[in-house]
Amino acid sequence: MTKTMTDPRNDVPDPDPRPTRPRWQALAERLPEPLRALTTIGREIPEVDTFALIIFAPVPLLLLGAFFGGPLAWLALLYITALIFALDTIIARAAPDAPEGSEFPAADRLSVALAVAHLILLWVGVAAVSGTTGLGPGARIALFLGFGLFFGQVSNSNAHELIHRADRRLFLIGKWVYISLLFGHHTSAHRLVHHRFVATPDDPNSARLGESYWAFAPRAWIGSFVAGYEMERNRRVGRAPARGLKGRIAALNPYVSYLLGGLWFVVLFGMVFGPAGVLAYLGLCLYAQIQLLLSDYVQHYGLERARRDEANYEPVSARHSWDAAAPVSALWMLNAPRHSDHHAHPARVYPALRLGDLGAPGRPVLPRSLPAMAALALIPPLWRRVMDRRVAALRSAAGARG
Repeated sequence: MTKTMTDPRNDVPDPDPRPTRPRWQALAERLPEPLRALTTIGREIPEVDTFALIIFAPVPLLLLGAFFGGPLAWLALLYITALIFALDTIIARAAPDAPEGSEFPAADRLSVALAVAHLILLWVGVAAVSGTTGLGPGARIALFLGFGLFFGQVSNSNAHELIHRADRRLFLIGKWVYISLLFGHHTSAHRLVHHRFVATPDDPNSARLGESYWAFAPRAWIGSFVAGYEMERNRRVGRAPARGLKGRIAALNPYVSYLLGGLWFVVLFGMVFGPAGVLAYLGLCLYAQIQLLLSDYVQHYGLERARRDEANYEPVSARHSWDAAAPVSALWMLNAPRHSDHHAHPARVYPALRLGDLGAPGRPVLPRSLPAMAALALIPPLWRRVMDRRVAALRSAAGARG
């Protein structure tokens, strides 16, 4: 019998000319450009339109929920809390840093748009929470939480960006966003006190190891108000007398505008919405301020700069701020979780802020996103269980190096 020899190549199936790709990737390529950008956050540098997509997504839900209630109010709240947390967990990797020297000309335009949106949402939020739009208690509670989180996490982050701008017009927009939240003094205290004295006992907004958020918040609010006022007053000592009405107004301590501007908002909301409107407005401002102070508390908890002599401390470095790598909440908060780079370069626009090497020895990195850790900080025993050992490890490493 003749043995038939087969060509071994015949046993190999013809290669499929179509490249194999994950199904999710094929589906993602069919999405509109802004939505498609979400699927590449962990691999590509987010452009300004991706920030806009994440931030503005819940705005229609908040606006519609304010007038129609129902599930829309709760959907907005779920987006701001559960969905952003879930996306951070699923993606689980930081977006790459923008190359040094990158420019983002659209960044300031988005900030201005967000400031306009803030003022619209503030009016609508007060109307809804005060009961003017006729909603029931459940929808009003959901909207109070949703609007308050937006003001405290987005409006605050945006105003924080703007008060660091050299352009006087952008600075004034950021200042008035803070005034509308009855937190105008932060415009002075943050720039003149916090950035100079961060991670030292002279900074009211740097939380001490073992200090609970509930002890920190009143100390930081009162301390920053007083310290900011003193810095502004001292800046005006020895100046030549101002000439003309415009010059005299410009020479005034900005605390005049912080206080009178805040009072103007209170009166205005009272005139339009009555006593219920004033209560709703004060409640939303308080909730937004809680969010702002939570960010300060989390981002510097337990970190200290070493004293060099009686008058000086070591320079501020990446070791003096807690950064967070979570990508979607970073977009939501205009890269505020990239906090150490902001202290190194206060004028750097938010898309250009860098994380650098998160694995570097002695680098403070939060175990979860900034909003998640802020929520944890509301429960001091849990917060200390998670964070105190991390602070201790950082101090031990710094002592070994020093």
